[in-house]
Amino acid sequence: MLRKIGFIGLGTVGRHMAANLTKGSYELTVYDSDKAAVAEVVAHGAVAASSAAEAAKGRDLVIAIVPEGDELGGLFFGANGILAGIDPGTIFADMGSHSLETTMKMSEETAKLKVQYLDAPVWGSKDHAANGLMTIVVGGDPSLAGKCREPFSFFGLNTIHVGKIGDATKMKFIVNLVQAELVQVLAEGIVFGEKMGFDADKILEVLDTRGVASPLFHLKGRAMARGDFSRSLALKYVHEQLHMVMSAARLMGLNLPAAEAATKVYEQAVEAGWGEEDFSAVIKVLRK
Repeated sequence: MLRKIGFIGLGTVGRHMAANLTKGSYELTVYDSDKAAVAEVVAHGAVAASSAAEAAKGRDLVIAIVPEGDELGGLFFGANGILAGIDPGTIFADMGSHSLETTMKMSEETAKLKVQYLDAPVWGSKDHAANGLMTIVVGGDPSLAGKCREPFSFFGLNTIHVGKIGDATKMKFIVNLVQAELVQVLAEGIVFGEKMGFDADKILEVLDTRGVASPLFHLKGRAMARGDFSRSLALKYVHEQLHMVMSAARLMGLNLPAAEAATKVYEQAVEAGWGEEDFSAVIKVLRK
């Protein structure tokens, strides 16, 4: 039984995932450089660690959800990083969205320490995380994934095993690609309709009725109509994820013209200073 859990990375979704774990009978230790985020989860019953190494030490399961840029830095490899504290035999579930190169390097580094690595990126928004509705895509030993199903169930509705280490990262590329393109296409449709004289809410009323209707369109479309770009998934992260997708596609010699066009639009949004807002703010580029 996995009873002692370390959780590193209390960002937009991570803090809610960790808070949901406090509903189980786990000894949960958390770490993040954002002290307010740590205090928020501690208020739910977790214990604060002074470093990532302390959060990982003596745990049965360590979960990390951090951006690509932090994965290969001091948070993992430093004197007070995760790998300095984690014990042999611990299961390490790496839940951030990373490049394939980063995932494979982390697998290699944890193997040297006899740590059991799971490639386990999550998919979902802040609201999904708060309500325990995340999807966890898992690559690695299926028996390890089975051991983690109970704790994962506190923040995830679906845990889907897709293959070996690296395969979950690849599957997340597909998710990231489709999600980013859909929201940009929706933004184009709304702006095109507005230019023809329609109200955004009326456009969405029509789109919600038949073939193109989807929860993503409904949620992000309403946010665009209201001009509410409160962060659920940061635009800057979607932009980074699209660059990972394009890099993977180039290695395969694959041309993805829609993804290339979408990447440029998200890049314009980041350059305009909207990277910290929700990725539905991509519509601002088209409304300029």
